[in-house]
Parts: sequence; structure tokens; C-alpha cells
Amino acid sequence: MTTHDGTDRSRGTPREEVVQRGLYYDELREDVRYVHRPGRTLTEADDVLFTSVTMNPQALHLDFAWAARQPFGRPLTNSMLTLATLVGLSVAHLTRDTIVANLGFSDVRFPAPVFHGDTLYGATTVRDKRPSRSRPGTGIVTLEHVGTNADDDVVAVAVRTVLVWTREGHEQATREHGEHGGDGSTP
Repeated sequence: MTTHDGTDRSRGTPREEVVQRGLYYDELREDVRYVHRPGRTLTEADDVLFTSVTMNPQALHLDFAWAARQPFGRPLTNSMLTLATLVGLSVAHLTRDTIVANLGFSDVRFPAPVFHGDTLYGATTVRDKRPSRSRPGTGIVTLEHVGTNADDDVVAVAVRTVLVWTREGHEQATREHGEHGGDGSTP
């Protein structure tokens, strides 16, 4: 008999529970392209909200009449929203509950504009990784995030360095400190 939650009562309870998380240092592979789906359509409301809450009064994002007289003829999506969304697209796939900290960004660029209504897609390549010398149980990973629009035009690139748990390091920290993931939640 199968219950509503998919448990087959005649065979007992499921053997293993699978919890969604990112990848540990040990699981990340250099020169592998991790493609993140689904994408995220960036709306006018997203842009106005993000621009407003980040105290950015740039008319290029807020004033349609002014933006209409600028080179692109319409408002551009705030590039920091594009960057934040690009990184966000990678979280569930790569770093959810496995990241210790962001260490920095470099080579951030926006080779093509993003407009209201454009859908942003992301892919990440692990450019480099090494064990941390100062924090046992972790590794330093350099990620290259590339954002594209629906026409496959590259609209954003960012290189990000992160400190990531090893599986063993995270399990040990959990045993010693009762930690659960990187989001502060409890099981």
C-alpha cells in the first residue's frame, strides 16, 4: 500500500532522505560548467523596488521619459540587480548550506544591456579550487558566473571567490556546534 507521501507501507519507510543543498568543496569540479535553471525574468517592478531599497536614484532605472532620450531609448535594469540575480541563480545548485562566506568579486562586467522583461539565465564554471590553509574543513573556490538573456547574449560576467565547507568539515562542525547549513535554520 502506498501512502499519500509516497511511502510504500509494505516495504517500510524510505531508506534515505534527500535534502536539497549545494555542493561541498569535495564535489565541485574544475572546468565543469554548471547550468542553472530556471531563469528569472526581471520585471519593471523588480527593478524599481531594488533600485529604491538600495537608495540608487539613477534616472536610467526610474525615469522612463528621461531614459527614452538616452542611448538605449528605454530604462535599463539596475546592473546590481542583474549581478545579485545571477549569483542567486547559482545558490540552490552550488552553495546552498555549503558556503561559509563570500570572499570577494572581481572582473564584474556587463557586456550587453538588460531591459525590463528580459529573462536572465545563469551558468557557473569552477575556475580554481584549493583547500584553505587557515580554516581546516573548508576550501577556497573561484567561480565564474555568466549571465545570458533569452537570445543567448552574454549580459553579465562575474568572478567570485567563496569559502566552502568540505563534507567532512561540515559534518564535524555540525557534531561539535550543532550547526545546520549556512542559513541558520534547524532541522
